[in-house]
Amino acid sequence: MTVDRILPTDEAHDLLGLATELADRELAPKAAAFEERAEFPRGVLRTLGRAGLLGLPYPEEYGGAAQPYEVYLQVLEILASRWLAVAEAVSVHTLSCYPVFAFGTDEQRKLLPNMLGGELLGAYCLSEPQGGSDAAALSTRAVRDDDVYLVSGTKAWITHAATADFYNIFCRTGGPGPKGISCLLADAGTAGITPQTAERTMGLRASPVAQIAFEEARVPADRLIGGEGVGFTIAMSALDSGRLGIAACAVGLAQAALDYAVAYARERQQFGRSIIDFQGLGFMLADAATQISAARALTLAAARLRDAGRPYGIEAAKAKLFATDMAMRVTTDAVQVLGGAGYVADHPVERYMREAKVLQIVEGTNQIQRMVISRALAKG
Repeated sequence: MTVDRILPTDEAHDLLGLATELADRELAPKAAAFEERAEFPRGVLRTLGRAGLLGLPYPEEYGGAAQPYEVYLQVLEILASRWLAVAEAVSVHTLSCYPVFAFGTDEQRKLLPNMLGGELLGAYCLSEPQGGSDAAALSTRAVRDDDVYLVSGTKAWITHAATADFYNIFCRTGGPGPKGISCLLADAGTAGITPQTAERTMGLRASPVAQIAFEEARVPADRLIGGEGVGFTIAMSALDSGRLGIAACAVGLAQAALDYAVAYARERQQFGRSIIDFQGLGFMLADAATQISAARALTLAAARLRDAGRPYGIEAAKAKLFATDMAMRVTTDAVQVLGGAGYVADHPVERYMREAKVLQIVEGTNQIQRMVISRALAKG
């Protein structure tokens, strides 16, 4: 299905055309096989980086494309509609570049061209085994020792573990609570940083996720981002943007599921006619199309607030909540439309349904999004 998009510039139109071309050529033909092998497509990320699609929302002076977030999210949606694992990798990498860009020193920002160009792949080390949603309670500690920090602890659910070139490590340099948290930028090859065995996940099997152990890892003190005690501020501001990225991924995945289900329902004949002509299925698909359009509009509205420099955190939470719940419903319904065929791996909708589930969990579970929204309502 062709999505009718209103874009701010001709350049944005060309970027979406490029994204579509690359997604059709580099992503769609490879997705099923890579997912089956649980193999991370590092080369695809380099290709996207060299095409300028990994630095879209960042300034040109650092190697970015200076595009509005509204445009970046639509590119992300296109990628997700062909292969969610790659779109999620782009979202995580874009998030991983944010601390250096927004809070880094001029010297640290010299790393950005290689980050945004895809030569250096990033990971975001915030969650821990005992404190996934309670980020302020993290226990990984960094102790200053002359010109280095000695980092010890364990991070969990780290996307790009063992494949990333750099890690943003959120760790405790001070007392309890959010004011004691700092952010360090570490090279993946740093002694004492050990990625663990990859998790066996329900979906996104081509995306490596694992715990990372830190055993007095020696991170240079000049890799402290934003100063001591600023880490929680960095984490929360980055997550607002990251939630929009996940919302866009959800829209793209749901669109792929709907397109496949519609094509199948047009071709599948029962009782002498296409099954899409039966209201039980036709209305299900109509609801899915409507929910996708609503999620897309909500996500892009939040992005426009961000682009305008206005508060957008609550709208980002709404978009993430609605879009990912929508994707779970739509992908489940797509399996139902295909019936028994939807339950076998010959058709991609079973993979879409498994992949949709994780989107309700990452970048803050949807229960956390409801907390964020309800607290804002309580404050007035």
